[in-house]
Amino acid sequence: MLPNRMNLSRSTEEQLKKLKGYTGITPNVSARLAFFRSIESDFRYQGQAAKLDGALVLDKYTWLGETSDVTELMLKMYYPQLDAKQYQQAWAVHVEDGIASLRNHRTLCAISQSL
Repeated sequence: MLPNRMNLSRSTEEQLKKLKGYTGITPNVSARLAFFRSIESDFRYQGQAAKLDGALVLDKYTWLGETSDVTELMLKMYYPQLDAKQYQQAWAVHVEDGIASLRNHRTLCAISQSL
């Protein structure tokens, strides 16, 4: 469903890298946290096109890890009508939405307390 190679917007990618500098959490793991944080907040993708211009292009398994099946099922459940490219857009928009609530944390302890 999701393509094998995926990337995010440049601004989201920069926020993930800054979070890594503060907490040590790698961008792929913080992207997973951000995605599920966004899903839990009832944010929904409305078809808005995200400019996926980030330089960090990783394979699907690296981005999603062991959460790949759950991530794809969540996207399929909320957005049954989308195609593969639109699923990537939805995933990227959810990560962008979710990182907003995580990006200001300076320590791993602060992140864990907010989750």
